[in-house]
Amino acid sequence: MKHVLTIAGSDSCGGAGIQADLKTFSAQGTYGMSVITAVTVQNTQGVFGCQDIAPEIIRGQIDAIFTDIPVSAVKIGMVSQIETINAIADKLEQYRPNNIVADPVMISKSGFDLMQPEAKETLIKRLLPLAYVVTPNLPEAEVITGLKIADLPAMEQAARAIHAMGAKNVLIKGGHLENDATDLLFDGEKITLFQSGRIATKNTHGTGCTLSSCIAANLAKGKSVEESVRTAKDYITTAIAHALDIGKGVGPTNHFYELYQKAGIWEEIRG
Repeated sequence: MKHVLTIAGSDSCGGAGIQADLKTFSAQGTYGMSVITAVTVQNTQGVFGCQDIAPEIIRGQIDAIFTDIPVSAVKIGMVSQIETINAIADKLEQYRPNNIVADPVMISKSGFDLMQPEAKETLIKRLLPLAYVVTPNLPEAEVITGLKIADLPAMEQAARAIHAMGAKNVLIKGGHLENDATDLLFDGEKITLFQSGRIATKNTHGTGCTLSSCIAANLAKGKSVEESVRTAKDYITTAIAHALDIGKGVGPTNHFYELYQKAGIWEEIRG
């Protein structure tokens, strides 16, 4: 079993962040580990507060993992401040793990700023060059590049710009496009599109976290970037199609739908 580390924030309602990452790692047959960068106050209706973890504790968590357990891939999620980014970058440069997947989480679906604006340049300078894959959605790619992105040509332009910043592979997620949710992967030479139709559901909490974690888990298992992205796209599409109607707002995706199906308990769980 491969060991996959998530470095991200905690979601108290369990649909995104560290919790979504660990569920995804398990569903993909890998062993999940975590370094918590922040504790958020959130539920399906929004994010209402955030407490950053002290940089020395972040460094200590990373040391504790790498000095004891082999790490086959790393997913980086919510990193809200400059000190957090520098702590993570320092330690990843020290331990030099393979298969770093960076998901530049900046704004929650409810509009809460999950990254301080002044931290953007540090993210670009310190983390993007370490990333084997970076997975921004359209608003995040716009913040990183300064471009307006509303169609596939603009997505390609943004992917090339982010690749020039040092990321080895860039996946621009197209969930905010007006038509089908087409994602675009640029590996420095080739453009690959991953297309899927839209699913009529409001329950999409944690989709970005889940997708990037699935990519990391499959890279850890030895799949190529394109194979890992395709597997992750299929996985998140299924998880959204069978999303859980939990809470009063945007419910979570269903990380274990296929496992529930195989176990013959999905109908019982669904009630």
